[in-house]
This record gives sequence, structure tokens and C-alpha cells, in this order.
Amino acid sequence: MNNQLVKLEKSDNIAIVTIDNPPLNVLSNQVTNELKTTFDDLANDSEIVVVILTGAGSRAFMAGADIKEFPQSIGQTGMKERVLEQHAIFNQIDFLPKPTIAVLNGLTFGGGCELAITCDIRIAEEHAQLGLPEIKLGIFPGGGGTQRLPRIIGEAKAKELMFVGNPITAHEAEKIGLVNKVVETGQGMNEAMILAKQISGYSLQALSRIKKAVDEGTNMEFFTGIEREAELFEEVFLTEDVKEGVSAFIEKRKPVFAHK
Repeated sequence: MNNQLVKLEKSDNIAIVTIDNPPLNVLSNQVTNELKTTFDDLANDSEIVVVILTGAGSRAFMAGADIKEFPQSIGQTGMKERVLEQHAIFNQIDFLPKPTIAVLNGLTFGGGCELAITCDIRIAEEHAQLGLPEIKLGIFPGGGGTQRLPRIIGEAKAKELMFVGNPITAHEAEKIGLVNKVVETGQGMNEAMILAKQISGYSLQALSRIKKAVDEGTNMEFFTGIEREAELFEEVFLTEDVKEGVSAFIEKRKPVFAHK
């Protein structure tokens, strides 16, 4: 029996998912499969409102795919199906109906960078480096990087990072909008917990619809997106949480959301 490489802790309404595949937390087949199982669990856990994703130790969030698994794919057909299976797991994290925060606590390369950008918010420790070095192996980002990265930082900058393949610092990543915030080394999880506690005090009914409206609207023509927002806004007005939120405001007290 293999050791578990993806650890899950839950406290209050927050889940912490830690990839623990020393020394550099690479994205092996086992890690991929365990991420799928873990995020299946989190999607169905009505107690969890916010998910934090990080890597164990302080060397790497995830230093990419497990290149030792590559030779068996060279010259083989059927690669597309395997890649789409990987995409399905990254999509599962991207479209989880709950806010997600990635804590980048070291090298965030290749598949690790692609995993980080499936999360809604990224907090980087100042020693972290981010990059997509696949071009140096004669390949290119195949974990959704060519699609997600331009949507986050714009087409020109995304192409530059992928064409050149060199890593950038956490501060450079913040400047181009690839990470939300840079904190001192060792402080990433504290910062993520502060943010997660604040977000988890709000209604998951509203949070999940913000996420859905943004994710779906990004791929829609503007007026179609506005219409989708209106549908979701109507839905949120049918929840128990909206009654609690409005009552609490009128009664000048703090709302206690049931996420229903």
C-alpha cells in the first residue's frame, strides 16, 4: 500500500489540502488520483466553505509533473485521452463550488503552476518562484496552462512566460496579477487562514454563485453574462441565507449563515 501523498485537514468551515510528495511535491499519477478523491470529498462536504491548497515543506508548492513518468508516453498514441483525464481533475478543482486559496510556499513550476491557477486566489511566500519551463523539454504546458494563464494575466505576458520558460519571482508574479499577495517566507498559511476565516463567515450560497457567475461569464458575450448574473441573483434570493443576512443587517447584528 502506497503512503498517502495528499493530506486533508478540516477545521470549522475550512479545509487544508497538502501535497506531501517529497522532495518537491511533483504531480505523479498517485498525487493526481488522490487530488481527485480529496476534491470529490470536499465538493460533497456541506460543512466546508473554503479550501486552502499547499505543498508540504518550504521548498516547493509543486515543482511540476513527474518527468520520470514521461518516457513511457513518448511516441505513444492515446496521449489525448490521458491528458483529458488530467484536465478533468484540474477542472474539478477550478470549478469546485467553493472559494479556493493556493499557498505557494516554494517552487511552483509547470504542472504546479497550472495547478495553482486552478485556484481562485494565490498567496505566495517571497522565496517562491513561478514558471512554465516545459518549452525547455521540447513540449509545452498541457495541464490547461495555455488556456487559464492568458485569462488571468493577458495573452502577451502568458505567451512570454511559456515561450521563454524562465521562472519569475513572487514579487514579479504579483506585479503581473499572477498572485494576489506576497508574504514573508513561512507566513503563507497564516495569511491564507486569515482570509479563509473572513470568507467562511459569509454564505456559501452567495460565494458559490459569485464564482459561477465569474467562471461562466468569462466565456460569454457580455450581455449573455449579465443575463446569467441575473438568473443567479434570482436564485440567491430564494435561499435561507438571504433572509438571515437581511434580518441581521436590519437588526444590527452579525449574521449566522447556515449555507442553505
